[in-house]
Amino acid sequence: MNPITLHNDLAERLDGQAWIVPTLARVTFVAVLFVYYWNSATLKIDGSIFSASAGAFGQIFPKAAEAVLWDVSQMSFFQRMVIFFGTVAEFVLPVLLLAGLLTRLAALGMIGFVVVQTAADVLGHNVKLGALFDHSQTLIDERAMWIFLLLVSVAKGAGPISLDKLLRLK
Repeated sequence: MNPITLHNDLAERLDGQAWIVPTLARVTFVAVLFVYYWNSATLKIDGSIFSASAGAFGQIFPKAAEAVLWDVSQMSFFQRMVIFFGTVAEFVLPVLLLAGLLTRLAALGMIGFVVVQTAADVLGHNVKLGALFDHSQTLIDERAMWIFLLLVSVAKGAGPISLDKLLRLK
């Protein structure tokens, strides 16, 4: 048996295990980012999910928060709604991915969340976005990896160890 045959045999066996990629994408997302998003969401509430904290105001709308000295009573209706729905998304979407329930939709929602989060970091907190294909690891590199993991879930679904599979959802 030559090296090419060994390689091809291994590749065929791996191709037959299509469940590995979506399962590992979900497990990796949960292992790396679940606690990150859960902790971020808990910092945004002040006693109840319906009352945004000054931290949430400053995290999502830093320039507006600074302008009113972090006074949450000065938040607009729009700002309150963005904070509320963003906080709900930070709690719910990672839990859906963990459970493998409505996985494609949850992953798509998380991609949108990451894009908005990145915009807030760059435009509100003046974080440098950086560039792909350069020598340094910057925000764009990190977020591209996160989005790639989520795109695997959008494209492949949850895999067999999921509520989607149990409920026969695609």
